[in-house]
Amino acid sequence: MSDSNLPDDRTLTQEGLAPTRAGRILLIACGALAREILDLKAANGWTHLDLTCLPAKYHLYPEKITQAVRDTVAKHRADYDDFFVVYADCGTGGGLERACEEMGVQMVAGPHCYSFFQGNESFAKASEDEITTFYLTDFLVRQFEAFIIKPMGLDRHPELRDMYFGNYEKLVYQAQTDDPALTQKARDCAARLGLTFERRFTGYGDLQTALRDL
Repeated sequence: MSDSNLPDDRTLTQEGLAPTRAGRILLIACGALAREILDLKAANGWTHLDLTCLPAKYHLYPEKITQAVRDTVAKHRADYDDFFVVYADCGTGGGLERACEEMGVQMVAGPHCYSFFQGNESFAKASEDEITTFYLTDFLVRQFEAFIIKPMGLDRHPELRDMYFGNYEKLVYQAQTDDPALTQKARDCAARLGLTFERRFTGYGDLQTALRDL
């Protein structure tokens, strides 16, 4: 699937992405990672990997993730040689890891995508001094309204900003790509939340390493 055939962010948020059934290993990923995974596939010629994505909005309802992954594996068990779950724990409280162990399926290591984009080891060290930091990725910058502003009601009640973000000091934009327009939008997001801004180019971090080893 070329990038030109990638659904828009709204579709990835609400509906996800169906597999093309072209590879031997099915990647089951969050819709927020579709663009990065397809870029890595194209750059490295990983034709043995196929991709399906669950709706990115499940990050707002992490209790849905584990069962949705179970259902996806069951649905496609006869179609693929193996599966790889491109979610970290992502708020499932260890439930996703236990489910993957039961199903004999591997998954990305780490607590969330902010960690594996930066590199789990690096993030673990930095996070000790960044408890007042709010993180955004490329996808979350593009979908800032859908994932941050609207779910928190800040579009209707902007006065709630300080209640939600009063204990934060800094917004770190973990950039997967060099995009000046996206960087400016991330800077605007920080200003809107009343936070100082830092851009941290991570590229694909441990995501690339995990997929390369499949």
